[in-house]
Amino acid sequence: MTDTKPALPDHLSTDPKSPHFNEAVLAHPIGIRFNGVEKTTVEEYCISENWVRLPSGGKSKDRNGNPMMVKLTGKVEVYYVEK
Repeated sequence: MTDTKPALPDHLSTDPKSPHFNEAVLAHPIGIRFNGVEKTTVEEYCISENWVRLPSGGKSKDRNGNPMMVKLTGKVEVYYVEK
């Protein structure tokens, strides 16, 4: 049985309010390698612009109560994780 997965987009966000949110893609486990290091806390990425957005790691919140994010630039590689 082959599992057909949608093509990975250039820009993807896990926030349902974002225009880059794609539920069909997020239904499958996705791996993200940033500058050669596996990242598990990526909230948003853009391959063509070479950046990822991650939580800052502190207790800081924005005005809507969401965790503060940090945008890092570098080489972004995205792939589906095989189970």
